[in-house]
Amino acid sequence: MPKVLTVADEVVDSLWTEWVHKRAGDVDLVLAAGDLPFDYLEYLADALDRPCVFVPGNHDLDLSGYSRSRGMSMRDGLPSDYPGPAGWVNADGRVVDVAGVRIAGLGGSIRYNGGPNQWTERQQARRAARVSRSASRRRRRDGRRVDVLLTHSPPLGLGDRDDAPHRGFACLRTAVERMRPALLLHGHIHPHGQPVPDRELGDTRIVNTVGHRILDLPAQGEARSEP
Repeated sequence: MPKVLTVADEVVDSLWTEWVHKRAGDVDLVLAAGDLPFDYLEYLADALDRPCVFVPGNHDLDLSGYSRSRGMSMRDGLPSDYPGPAGWVNADGRVVDVAGVRIAGLGGSIRYNGGPNQWTERQQARRAARVSRSASRRRRRDGRRVDVLLTHSPPLGLGDRDDAPHRGFACLRTAVERMRPALLLHGHIHPHGQPVPDRELGDTRIVNTVGHRILDLPAQGEARSEP
């Protein structure tokens, strides 16, 4: 039963100090849903020394096009300094297996001003379809479904807002129905002091992880949040 620290959008001061060991020192995996300072993420990776996976948010840098080859960061076939957080795996548009957990990633928000990591509904739907196909191929190979769908934005109508920048993606509903992950973890929607209940879509629990959460990840559909 892996224990997961999830973070997004708002820096938690106590996690950026040695207190992180008291709060989250026993986690098996760290997941980030976007819009956090990269030096904060790098601190978590160094302090906890656990596998770390993230997707970018709409306020993050454009990290598309980078790859790793022979220990080097490459872009367009040439060596290039990677601008993302060191020690973290970028799962955006991919399915990755880390610490025994299968994670599908879809970062970014709905397009509202042309900034980085913003997508129209149609663009995100194409990305989601590719990720779903990748998840399906892996499941045919080894019988395992995706455990976590890690996104920056929520699905449409499931914890999003009415204003244009914070509207969710309808295609994420379809992605959940196809991949049936135990959890969808997202950021982007700041609670501003209001309670944020978890939501459900089929067997999938949808969790707003702005700030931080600590979750146990057991069998699909049974994840439980610690107080």
